[in-house]
This record gives sequence, structure tokens and C-alpha cells, in this order.
Amino acid sequence: MKYGAAAAVFPSRQLRQNAVMPRKPRRARLTDVHEIAMALPGVECDEGPKGNPIYSIRKKSFIFFRNPRPDAFDPETGERYADVICFWVPSDEDKQALVQDESTPFFTTPHFNGYNAVLLRGSRIAEVDIEELREVITDAWLTRAPKRMGEQYLSEQR
Repeated sequence: MKYGAAAAVFPSRQLRQNAVMPRKPRRARLTDVHEIAMALPGVECDEGPKGNPIYSIRKKSFIFFRNPRPDAFDPETGERYADVICFWVPSDEDKQALVQDESTPFFTTPHFNGYNAVLLRGSRIAEVDIEELREVITDAWLTRAPKRMGEQYLSEQR
């Protein structure tokens, strides 16, 4: 008997399995950054000076892929990270919650002291599940979107 057939014969078994073993959200991918950001109202994606994507709302960036910079580097080799993504966050409290939680790959550097932004290496994006990434991107968008547009979006999502 195939799995689908067993579920049809024993529907309560399938219900119990779903109740006992909820599906885990899938891990995030780099392509999700683009898809989630571009699904938000009014978003434009421009290219930075070296072809790096910059997502903005009304000319205000809320996510950008950084070029290698001296403030984000491999501590063992000194090599600059070439895959850093910057996300704006609503407040310093939100920033600290993300960077101080050792279970997340979000980090900051002294260059971002005083800025409500967190960094994430693209090579570590799979350590974040898709729903957490969606929340971080939506929050980043909300920090830069006009207030009325943000409120309308949130009311439509409820």
C-alpha cells in the first residue's frame, strides 16, 4: 500500500501524525531575500556600484548586499566577507535581540554602531527559517516605508 493510500484508508492516522509532528518551516535561501522583498508594496531593486542588489522603498534602502568591507572579515584568515547582507531593523532593542541571540547567525560590526541594522552572511542564511527571514525583511521594509503604507499593508495581512 502506498503512503497516500494508507492516509486515505486511515485518515485519523494522518491527522495524528500531523498533530504530533508539525511540519518545520523550511530553511531560508538567498533567492528568498529577493522574492520576499519584491512581494512587498512599492519595492524597487537597484544595483549598487559593483552590481550588488539594493532593495528600497521610495528611494530608502531597507536591505542591501554589501561589497567586501574591512569591518566584516574572517577572524582566522583576515579575508573580507563577500556575502554580507544588511537589514534595517525597527530599533536598537530589535537589533540587540537578534545579534545577542547565539542561536541566530545575525551579527553587527563597529561600523554599524548607532545604526538600527543587522548583518547576515549569505553563506549562513540556511540557519534561518523562511518565516523568520520573512519577518526580518518585513520589519526592515516597515522601517523605511511611509507610515500609512505600512499600516495598510499590516491591516491587509491580518
